[in-house]
Amino acid sequence: MKRFLAGHPILTFLVITFALSSVFYFLIIHTGKLGSGFGLYHAGLMWCPGISALLTCRILNRKISTLGWSWGKTKYQLKAWLVPALYGFIAYLIIWAFGWGGFYDKDFVRQAAGSFGWDPLPDWLVIPLFVIVRGIFGMVGVAAKALGEEIGWRGFLVPEMSRHMNFTQTSLVIGLIWAVWHFPVLLFADYNSGTPAWYALSCFTVMVISVSLIFSWFRVKSNSLWTAVILHASHNLFIQSIFSPLTRDTGITKYFGGEFGLIVPLVALCFAIYFWSRRAELHAPPLKPLAAGEG
Repeated sequence: MKRFLAGHPILTFLVITFALSSVFYFLIIHTGKLGSGFGLYHAGLMWCPGISALLTCRILNRKISTLGWSWGKTKYQLKAWLVPALYGFIAYLIIWAFGWGGFYDKDFVRQAAGSFGWDPLPDWLVIPLFVIVRGIFGMVGVAAKALGEEIGWRGFLVPEMSRHMNFTQTSLVIGLIWAVWHFPVLLFADYNSGTPAWYALSCFTVMVISVSLIFSWFRVKSNSLWTAVILHASHNLFIQSIFSPLTRDTGITKYFGGEFGLIVPLVALCFAIYFWSRRAELHAPPLKPLAAGEG
């Protein structure tokens, strides 16, 4: 059995990932809420790909250093933080401009002001302060969860698939796997915006495959796992915790905003096409091929 697993690293990783994830699928679906268990079920789910990657490395007798722990050039880490903030901002500018969502939710802004002790400040000052403070200092907690996923998806799977596929194929296949991995909590729990399942699933899948290409591009270009961690954390932070709550619901907002609406996936797709057009800059996979037992 071990010889079989060692000869099929991608299959081994995926089997372990979905086996571990099934425990947290059950717990989340049983309660119906992604945030149940004080968020621990969700955190556990996000760490399943990372734990799977570590276990797979153990089975293959590879050093965990092959997962891309080096920091790389800081410019890529800064760009990784900026890119999701930029496509999120563009997406919500479109939503606000066309009235698909309102700018801004006064109740949320006043709540944020009270939480930070900024009650005397006017809204026009609270909003940028909130975006800056939340967008910088909020990265730490979000990145801790994102690390769990990215050790698996971009730390292990991107280099492994790059040995068998070109950049485009690698990014699309991982994006599809990543999207499917989310489907159980999207379909059977509250990880959605309340739109019909087919609509939410379609928008979410386009978005995930798009950002997968962006994440993979940065992973290969920087040869660092940390770009993917920062990209993932920045995406979750700006889309889920900054722009979405700042947007006032106009009655149709759920069809256009967030990860399950139309606009964020379309803007992310445009960014993905841009990075895809720069794929010639990626001269080689981030890791040299390793035979089973090497490393």
